[in-house]
Amino acid sequence: MPAPVERASVSARVWLDAARPPTLPAAVAPVLVGTALAEGFTAWRFVAALLVALAFQVGVNYANDYFDGVGGIDTPDRVGPRRAVASGLVAPAAMRAAMLAAFAVALASGLALAVAVGWELVVLGLVLLAAALGYSGGPRPYASVGLGEVFVFLTFGLAATAGSAYVQDATVPLAAWPAASAMGLLAAALLMVNNLRDLPTDAAVGKATLAVRLGEARARRAYAAMLAGALALVPLVTLAGGGLGALAGLAAAPLAVAPIRGVLGGDAGLALVAALRATGRLQLAVGVLTTAGVLLAPALGGEAALAALGGEAALADRIVEPAPAALAGGSAS
Repeated sequence: MPAPVERASVSARVWLDAARPPTLPAAVAPVLVGTALAEGFTAWRFVAALLVALAFQVGVNYANDYFDGVGGIDTPDRVGPRRAVASGLVAPAAMRAAMLAAFAVALASGLALAVAVGWELVVLGLVLLAAALGYSGGPRPYASVGLGEVFVFLTFGLAATAGSAYVQDATVPLAAWPAASAMGLLAAALLMVNNLRDLPTDAAVGKATLAVRLGEARARRAYAAMLAGALALVPLVTLAGGGLGALAGLAAAPLAVAPIRGVLGGDAGLALVAALRATGRLQLAVGVLTTAGVLLAPALGGEAALAALGGEAALADRIVEPAPAALAGGSAS
């Protein structure tokens, strides 16, 4: 009976698209980097932190789909991948349930870490949950007043990176802060290029994202500045005690060229979806290369570690391949 199987397959694809795979590097990369910069390592804590980050990211994406769908923010004129609630593919109640389930997974994993490390993590988790719900929901969503990039910088930059180091050692090393800031800027760039694509329709419905507030020209420059700033922070990880191997993160720099050229060159609409995916690949490459450099440097020696990792664009291209077409349909908001 092929029809039910086909319907189940379509349903799975809808939920996968709603989870927005191109945004998931913003969850994975900071956990890798923060864990690498910690002194100790407990495997289950790393896995739990990764699960927290991924479930939280999916929950934020589902929440955005739900709140923007029921609030009329997503309209048929919107350019880019379809939204599940706004397009009628998923009922609002079902999306709300999926959102709560994702946050429940994040909170459960966080609770296990809190039992092992400290109850201060419960406070952090509740603050982040409230911030996630207020991003697109509530009487005055702050994503609609230009504060979305601040949210992702703090959440998927500082909290995710420093928090991943903290759950290993119950302290945050100095080197984790410039690394966290780099991760935060890359996550903010993901959102900025997404909002740049949606600028015309967001402005039409009164959603005053940072891109809308800055205007198109300045938003494009802000995106390029975020990528450049993130890469400029990588050497500070080394200077703050992260080791010479952290400089391996700079090998991902060539991946920034194409999206910056496209955004500054005036790419618009669907062309910016490619820049969004490229930004996600850049963040993951910076995270993977920085992590590998930090971990391998003590064994290989600083200079040898950098040589082994290959400070060239070809390495970064091999580490992060473009997302398959079946997974590349998501976006940041």
